[in-house]
Amino acid sequence: MITTQTPFRLSFFGGGSDLPSFYTRYPGAVLSVAINKSMYITSHPYFEPKFLNLKYSKTELVSSVDQIEHPILRAVLTEMIPQGGIEVVSIADIPGGTGLGSSSAFTVGLLQNLYARFGRFVSPAYLAEEASRIEIDVLNEPIGKQDQYAAAHGGLNNFAFYPDGHIEVERIFLARETIEQLEASLFLYYLGSTRESSSILREQKRNLSTTEIFETQKHMVGQVEIGVRLLREGNLDGFGQLLHEAWLLKKQMASKISDDQIDTIYQRALDAGALGGKVAGAGGGGFIFFYTPPRARRWFLEAMKHLMRVPFRFCLNGSRVIHFIDE
Repeated sequence: MITTQTPFRLSFFGGGSDLPSFYTRYPGAVLSVAINKSMYITSHPYFEPKFLNLKYSKTELVSSVDQIEHPILRAVLTEMIPQGGIEVVSIADIPGGTGLGSSSAFTVGLLQNLYARFGRFVSPAYLAEEASRIEIDVLNEPIGKQDQYAAAHGGLNNFAFYPDGHIEVERIFLARETIEQLEASLFLYYLGSTRESSSILREQKRNLSTTEIFETQKHMVGQVEIGVRLLREGNLDGFGQLLHEAWLLKKQMASKISDDQIDTIYQRALDAGALGGKVAGAGGGGFIFFYTPPRARRWFLEAMKHLMRVPFRFCLNGSRVIHFIDE
Protein backbone atom coordinates (compact mmCIF):
# COMPACT_ATOMS: atom_id res chain seq x y z
CA MET A 1 0.00 0.00 0.00
CA ILE A 2 1.37 3.38 -1.03
CA THR A 3 0.13 6.82 0.03
CA THR A 4 1.26 10.13 -1.41
CA GLN A 5 0.70 13.63 -0.02
CA THR A 6 0.54 16.54 -2.46
CA PRO A 7 0.08 20.17 -1.38
CA PHE A 8 -2.44 22.71 -2.61
CA ARG A 9 -1.28 26.25 -3.37
CA LEU A 10 -2.04 29.96 -3.21
CA SER A 11 -1.09 32.06 -6.22
CA PHE A 12 -0.10 35.65 -5.45
CA PHE A 13 0.88 37.31 -8.73
CA GLY A 14 1.03 36.57 -12.47
CA GLY A 15 -1.88 34.11 -12.67
CA GLY A 16 -2.99 33.51 -16.24
CA SER A 17 0.45 34.07 -17.72
CA ASP A 18 1.02 30.30 -17.49
CA LEU A 19 -1.55 29.78 -20.25
CA PRO A 20 0.08 28.83 -23.59
CA SER A 21 -2.01 31.49 -25.33
CA PHE A 22 0.02 34.06 -23.37
CA TYR A 23 3.52 32.69 -22.74
CA THR A 24 4.03 31.54 -26.35
CA ARG A 25 3.86 35.24 -27.24
CA TYR A 26 5.45 36.82 -24.16
CA PRO A 27 7.28 35.27 -21.17
CA GLY A 28 4.99 34.55 -18.24
CA ALA A 29 5.72 34.41 -14.52
CA VAL A 30 3.79 33.33 -11.42
CA LEU A 31 4.62 33.76 -7.75
CA SER A 32 2.89 31.13 -5.63
CA VAL A 33 3.28 29.18 -2.40
CA ALA A 34 2.33 25.65 -1.43
CA ILE A 35 0.24 25.37 1.73
CA ASN A 36 -0.30 22.67 4.34
CA LYS A 37 -3.62 21.55 2.86
CA SER A 38 -3.14 18.44 0.78
CA MET A 39 -4.43 15.77 -1.55
CA TYR A 40 -3.82 12.19 -0.39
CA ILE A 41 -3.77 9.30 -2.85
CA THR A 42 -3.54 5.68 -1.71
CA SER A 43 -3.11 2.73 -4.05
CA HIS A 44 -3.25 -0.98 -3.28
CA PRO A 45 -3.51 -4.17 -5.35
CA TYR A 46 -7.19 -5.02 -5.73
CA PHE A 47 -8.43 -8.43 -4.59
CA GLU A 48 -10.01 -9.17 -7.98
CA PRO A 49 -7.17 -8.71 -10.48
CA LYS A 50 -9.41 -8.02 -13.47
CA PHE A 51 -11.10 -5.01 -11.84
CA LEU A 52 -10.26 -1.45 -10.86
CA ASN A 53 -11.79 -0.12 -7.65
CA LEU A 54 -11.70 3.68 -7.48
CA LYS A 55 -12.88 5.79 -4.56
CA TYR A 56 -13.02 9.59 -4.58
CA SER A 57 -16.23 11.60 -4.11
CA LYS A 58 -17.92 8.52 -5.56
CA THR A 59 -16.98 4.84 -5.98
CA GLU A 60 -16.32 3.15 -9.31
CA LEU A 61 -15.83 -0.59 -9.75
CA VAL A 62 -15.00 -1.26 -13.40
CA SER A 63 -13.52 -4.06 -15.45
CA SER A 64 -11.61 -1.87 -17.92
CA VAL A 65 -10.01 1.57 -17.86
CA ASP A 66 -12.21 2.91 -20.67
CA GLN A 67 -15.21 2.52 -18.34
CA ILE A 68 -13.78 4.94 -15.77
CA GLU A 69 -15.80 8.13 -15.42
CA HIS A 70 -13.19 10.23 -13.61
CA PRO A 71 -11.21 11.82 -16.47
CA ILE A 72 -7.84 12.08 -14.71
CA LEU A 73 -8.00 8.54 -13.34
CA ARG A 74 -9.02 7.25 -16.76
CA ALA A 75 -6.19 9.09 -18.56
CA VAL A 76 -3.45 8.13 -16.09
CA LEU A 77 -4.50 4.52 -15.55
CA THR A 78 -4.90 3.98 -19.31
CA GLU A 79 -1.19 4.70 -19.67
CA MET A 80 0.15 3.13 -16.46
CA ILE A 81 -2.20 0.33 -15.25
CA PRO A 82 -4.27 -0.65 -18.32
CA GLN A 83 -4.76 -4.24 -17.17
CA GLY A 84 -6.55 -3.42 -13.90
CA GLY A 85 -6.03 -5.12 -10.56
CA ILE A 86 -5.63 -1.95 -8.54
CA GLU A 87 -7.54 0.04 -5.94
CA VAL A 88 -7.08 3.83 -5.76
CA VAL A 89 -8.51 6.00 -3.00
CA SER A 90 -8.30 9.79 -2.70
CA ILE A 91 -9.13 12.14 0.15
CA ALA A 92 -8.37 15.83 0.54
CA ASP A 93 -8.21 18.53 3.20
CA ILE A 94 -10.12 20.96 0.96
CA PRO A 95 -13.02 20.42 -1.49
CA GLY A 96 -12.22 20.39 -5.19
CA GLY A 97 -13.16 23.26 -7.48
CA THR A 98 -12.26 25.92 -4.93
CA GLY A 99 -9.25 27.58 -6.55
CA LEU A 100 -6.40 25.97 -4.64
CA GLY A 101 -5.14 23.74 -7.45
CA SER A 102 -6.89 20.55 -6.36
CA SER A 103 -7.19 18.95 -9.81
CA SER A 104 -3.50 19.30 -10.54
CA ALA A 105 -2.61 18.15 -7.02
CA PHE A 106 -4.70 15.05 -7.75
CA THR A 107 -2.89 14.42 -11.04
CA VAL A 108 0.57 15.01 -9.57
CA GLY A 109 -0.18 12.87 -6.51
CA LEU A 110 -1.60 10.03 -8.59
CA LEU A 111 1.42 9.98 -10.89
CA GLN A 112 3.82 10.14 -7.92
CA ASN A 113 1.98 7.22 -6.34
CA LEU A 114 2.05 5.01 -9.42
CA TYR A 115 5.68 5.79 -10.22
CA ALA A 116 6.53 4.70 -6.66
CA ARG A 117 4.54 1.51 -7.26
CA PHE A 118 6.82 0.75 -10.20
CA GLY A 119 9.93 1.64 -8.19
CA ARG A 120 10.65 4.76 -10.23
CA PHE A 121 12.03 7.98 -8.79
CA VAL A 122 11.09 11.02 -10.88
CA SER A 123 12.12 14.64 -10.36
CA PRO A 124 9.58 17.35 -9.47
CA ALA A 125 10.06 18.92 -12.90
CA TYR A 126 9.33 15.63 -14.68
CA LEU A 127 6.33 15.02 -12.45
CA ALA A 128 4.97 18.52 -13.19
CA GLU A 129 5.46 18.13 -16.95
CA GLU A 130 3.77 14.73 -17.03
CA ALA A 131 0.83 16.06 -15.05
CA SER A 132 0.62 19.05 -17.41
CA ARG A 133 0.67 16.74 -20.42
CA ILE A 134 -2.17 14.66 -19.01
CA GLU A 135 -4.37 17.64 -18.17
CA ILE A 136 -3.61 19.91 -21.12
CA ASP A 137 -2.71 17.62 -24.02
CA VAL A 138 -4.65 14.44 -23.22
CA LEU A 139 -7.72 15.91 -21.50
CA ASN A 140 -7.65 19.23 -23.38
CA GLU A 141 -8.31 21.28 -20.26
CA PRO A 142 -7.96 25.09 -20.83
CA ILE A 143 -5.45 25.48 -18.01
CA GLY A 144 -1.84 26.49 -17.52
CA LYS A 145 1.06 24.80 -15.77
CA GLN A 146 1.50 26.72 -12.53
CA ASP A 147 -0.62 24.35 -10.43
CA GLN A 148 1.25 21.23 -11.50
CA TYR A 149 4.61 22.87 -10.79
CA ALA A 150 3.48 24.19 -7.40
CA ALA A 151 2.15 20.75 -6.40
CA ALA A 152 5.30 18.96 -7.51
CA HIS A 153 7.85 21.40 -6.03
CA GLY A 154 6.21 22.79 -2.90
CA GLY A 155 7.52 25.92 -1.19
CA LEU A 156 7.48 29.56 -2.33
CA ASN A 157 8.49 29.86 -5.99
CA ASN A 158 8.74 32.16 -8.95
CA PHE A 159 7.79 30.07 -11.99
CA ALA A 160 8.88 31.55 -15.33
CA PHE A 161 7.24 30.35 -18.56
CA TYR A 162 9.03 30.96 -21.86
CA PRO A 163 7.76 30.95 -25.47
CA ASP A 164 9.82 27.87 -26.36
CA GLY A 165 8.08 25.90 -23.60
CA HIS A 166 11.02 26.07 -21.19
CA ILE A 167 10.06 26.60 -17.54
CA GLU A 168 12.40 27.89 -14.85
CA VAL A 169 11.76 27.39 -11.14
CA GLU A 170 13.27 29.92 -8.73
CA ARG A 171 12.81 28.94 -5.07
CA ILE A 172 12.34 32.09 -3.00
CA PHE A 173 14.13 31.94 0.35
CA LEU A 174 13.12 34.44 3.02
CA ALA A 175 14.14 35.19 6.59
CA ARG A 176 12.23 33.05 9.09
CA GLU A 177 10.78 36.18 10.70
CA THR A 178 9.43 37.35 7.33
CA ILE A 179 7.79 33.97 6.67
CA GLU A 180 6.20 33.89 10.12
CA GLN A 181 4.89 37.45 9.78
CA LEU A 182 3.53 36.76 6.30
CA GLU A 183 1.79 33.55 7.41
CA ALA A 184 0.24 35.42 10.34
CA SER A 185 -0.99 38.19 8.03
CA LEU A 186 -2.71 36.04 5.40
CA PHE A 187 -6.31 34.97 6.04
CA LEU A 188 -8.08 32.38 3.91
CA TYR A 189 -11.88 32.20 3.76
CA TYR A 190 -14.30 29.81 2.09
CA LEU A 191 -16.93 31.60 0.04
CA GLY A 192 -19.34 28.71 0.46
CA SER A 193 -19.39 27.34 -3.06
CA THR A 194 -17.34 25.46 -5.60
CA ARG A 195 -17.13 26.58 -9.22
CA GLU A 196 -16.20 25.32 -12.66
CA SER A 197 -13.04 27.17 -13.65
CA SER A 198 -12.97 25.94 -17.26
CA SER A 199 -15.50 28.49 -18.54
CA ILE A 200 -13.62 31.37 -16.90
CA LEU A 201 -10.29 30.19 -18.29
CA ARG A 202 -11.73 29.71 -21.78
CA GLU A 203 -13.04 33.29 -21.75
CA GLN A 204 -9.70 34.53 -20.43
CA LYS A 205 -7.93 32.68 -23.23
CA ARG A 206 -10.22 34.31 -25.82
CA ASN A 207 -9.75 37.73 -24.25
CA LEU A 208 -5.97 37.46 -24.51
CA SER A 209 -6.38 37.93 -28.27
CA THR A 210 -7.29 41.58 -27.60
CA THR A 211 -4.46 44.08 -27.17
CA GLU A 212 -5.93 45.62 -24.01
CA ILE A 213 -6.24 42.34 -22.09
CA PHE A 214 -2.87 41.10 -23.32
CA GLU A 215 -1.23 44.28 -22.01
CA THR A 216 -3.04 43.87 -18.70
CA GLN A 217 -1.64 40.35 -18.41
CA LYS A 218 1.87 41.68 -19.12
CA HIS A 219 1.40 44.17 -16.30
CA MET A 220 0.41 41.29 -14.00
CA VAL A 221 3.60 39.45 -14.96
CA GLY A 222 5.60 42.53 -13.97
CA GLN A 223 4.10 42.36 -10.48
CA VAL A 224 5.87 39.06 -9.83
CA GLU A 225 9.32 40.67 -9.73
CA ILE A 226 8.00 43.49 -7.56
CA GLY A 227 6.36 41.03 -5.18
CA VAL A 228 9.57 39.02 -4.80
CA ARG A 229 11.54 42.20 -4.09
CA LEU A 230 9.03 43.37 -1.46
CA LEU A 231 9.21 40.00 0.30
CA ARG A 232 13.00 39.99 0.32
CA GLU A 233 12.99 43.51 1.74
CA GLY A 234 10.50 42.47 4.41
CA ASN A 235 8.02 45.07 3.17
CA LEU A 236 4.93 43.00 3.84
CA ASP A 237 2.49 45.92 3.84
CA GLY A 238 3.76 46.80 0.38
CA PHE A 239 3.18 43.17 -0.59
CA GLY A 240 -0.41 43.39 0.66
CA GLN A 241 -1.03 46.60 -1.27
CA LEU A 242 0.37 44.97 -4.40
CA LEU A 243 -2.14 42.13 -3.92
CA HIS A 244 -4.91 44.73 -4.10
CA GLU A 245 -3.51 46.09 -7.37
CA ALA A 246 -3.26 42.54 -8.72
CA TRP A 247 -6.91 41.83 -7.87
CA LEU A 248 -8.08 44.95 -9.69
CA LEU A 249 -6.18 43.81 -12.78
CA LYS A 250 -7.33 40.20 -12.46
CA LYS A 251 -10.99 41.24 -12.50
CA GLN A 252 -10.46 42.72 -15.97
CA MET A 253 -9.38 39.40 -17.48
CA ALA A 254 -12.82 37.70 -17.65
CA SER A 255 -16.41 38.58 -16.80
CA LYS A 256 -17.07 35.94 -14.10
CA ILE A 257 -13.91 36.27 -12.03
CA SER A 258 -15.87 38.32 -9.50
CA ASP A 259 -19.51 39.11 -8.78
CA ASP A 260 -21.55 41.37 -6.47
CA GLN A 261 -21.23 39.03 -3.49
CA ILE A 262 -17.46 38.73 -3.85
CA ASP A 263 -17.08 42.48 -4.36
CA THR A 264 -19.10 43.15 -1.21
CA ILE A 265 -16.96 40.74 0.85
CA TYR A 266 -13.79 42.25 -0.56
CA GLN A 267 -14.83 45.80 0.24
CA ARG A 268 -15.85 44.79 3.77
CA ALA A 269 -12.38 43.36 4.29
CA LEU A 270 -10.72 46.56 3.06
CA ASP A 271 -12.96 48.69 5.28
CA ALA A 272 -11.88 46.52 8.24
CA GLY A 273 -8.18 47.07 7.59
CA ALA A 274 -7.06 44.52 4.99
CA LEU A 275 -4.59 46.02 2.54
CA GLY A 276 -5.35 43.63 -0.30
CA GLY A 277 -6.41 40.17 -1.34
CA LYS A 278 -7.85 38.12 -4.16
CA VAL A 279 -10.02 35.16 -4.99
CA ALA A 280 -7.89 32.03 -5.27
CA GLY A 281 -7.43 30.38 -8.65
CA ALA A 282 -9.46 31.36 -11.68
CA GLY A 283 -12.04 33.19 -9.57
CA GLY A 284 -15.80 33.03 -9.44
CA GLY A 285 -16.02 31.38 -6.02
CA GLY A 286 -14.18 28.91 -3.86
CA PHE A 287 -11.70 30.66 -1.56
CA ILE A 288 -10.69 34.27 -1.05
CA PHE A 289 -7.65 35.41 0.92
CA PHE A 290 -6.49 38.72 2.35
CA TYR A 291 -3.36 40.36 3.69
CA THR A 292 -4.12 42.18 6.95
CA PRO A 293 -1.40 43.88 9.06
CA PRO A 294 -1.22 43.22 12.83
CA ARG A 295 -2.67 46.61 13.74
CA ALA A 296 -5.98 45.79 12.02
CA ARG A 297 -6.44 42.08 12.73
CA ARG A 298 -8.89 42.48 15.59
CA TRP A 299 -11.33 44.56 13.54
CA PHE A 300 -10.75 42.49 10.43
CA LEU A 301 -11.51 39.18 12.14
CA GLU A 302 -14.67 40.63 13.65
CA ALA A 303 -15.86 41.93 10.27
CA MET A 304 -15.21 38.58 8.55
CA LYS A 305 -16.61 36.23 11.21
CA HIS A 306 -19.62 35.37 9.02
CA LEU A 307 -17.30 33.46 6.68
CA MET A 308 -15.57 30.14 7.33
CA ARG A 309 -11.89 30.80 7.98
CA VAL A 310 -9.36 28.09 7.10
CA PRO A 311 -6.06 28.53 8.99
CA PHE A 312 -3.00 27.45 7.04
CA ARG A 313 0.76 27.62 6.90
CA PHE A 314 3.25 27.42 4.05
CA CYS A 315 4.46 23.98 3.00
CA LEU A 316 8.06 23.41 1.93
CA ASN A 317 7.46 19.91 0.58
CA GLY A 318 6.16 19.08 -2.84
CA SER A 319 4.42 15.81 -3.67
CA ARG A 320 5.96 12.94 -1.72
CA VAL A 321 5.41 9.35 -0.61
CA ILE A 322 4.42 9.31 3.06
CA HIS A 323 3.52 5.63 3.44
CA PHE A 324 4.94 2.59 1.70
CA ILE A 325 4.31 -1.06 2.60
CA ASP A 326 5.60 -3.66 0.17
CA GLU A 327 2.67 -6.06 -0.31
